Amino acid sequence: MSEINDTYKNPEYLVETDWLEQNLNNERLRIIDCSVNVVQNPNKEQATNIPFAYRSNVANFNQAHIPGAGYIDVANELSDSSSDIPLIMPPEQLFIEVMSRFGIAKETHVILYSTTDQNWATRLWWLLRSFGFTNASVLNGGWSKWLSEDRPTSNRACSYQPKEFIAQRNADLFIDKHGVLSAIGNDKIRIINALPSAMYFGTSNIAFCRKGRITDSVNIPFNLLQEPDSGLYLSAKKLRDLFDTVAINEAEHLITYCGGGIAASNDAFALALLGYENVAIYDGSLLEWGNDGSLPMESGNNTK
Repeated sequence: MSEINDTYKNPEYLVETDWLEQNLNNERLRIIDCSVNVVQNPNKEQATNIPFAYRSNVANFNQAHIPGAGYIDVANELSDSSSDIPLIMPPEQLFIEVMSRFGIAKETHVILYSTTDQNWATRLWWLLRSFGFTNASVLNGGWSKWLSEDRPTSNRACSYQPKEFIAQRNADLFIDKHGVLSAIGNDKIRIINALPSAMYFGTSNIAFCRKGRITDSVNIPFNLLQEPDSGLYLSAKKLRDLFDTVAINEAEHLITYCGGGIAASNDAFALALLGYENVAIYDGSLLEWGNDGSLPMESGNNTK
């Protein structure tokens, strides 16, 4: 990663709004709205341990979406319902069934966007990659940019001819708590917290049981990866400069995490844009780590 310029190593991981509008009639495209509504957990007994609830956004999708798009409730349709930890990646067969229903096959180009946090689009992008599908792109600027440019919308239901989705699992793209635990104190591995700085330092009122961060982790908040006005991803140079603040080039492996593996996917996606192939997401993130008192955490200003 010594080359310093303003070009993404993998620009095909993004598509622009003008390109998408010009290609709406392309039969190879599958446009997926990945939006999820995140609300304060209404169950007061769980409010400390699991601070958020994750609701489908299909009602808003039915009112307006990009023409030809379908909707996947990433938080609920593509999570392992048998797990006590919310948002854990789905079993392979479930993922295959959902992707096949949307007609996603080898020749398909999948375009992902969200009307809420872009993190949900990057989450599905990372899931697709983890199951061996590499022809997916995230809409740069997402729904807000699409609307701001007065591009077409639709409220028509979308249907697709089912196709067989072939999964080829890449186990290296996710890591469990044991892998994270063994990474603590290893200078060849950088553990990156993708949450806002107040949560990282433990000064936020929102916590996943315990406040703070995984011991020895550094902080690149997901909300710094995109321009605040347009929602566009930062230029390649700005992204590199941002990640250089935590010396990622000194590490052989990178691990991203957050509250539940969603914001972490945005950091992982940005790193993939830049060409880093040594990235894994800790899927359980603080929903698991913060609720296990045997696992080390720290807070305050003592940073690596």
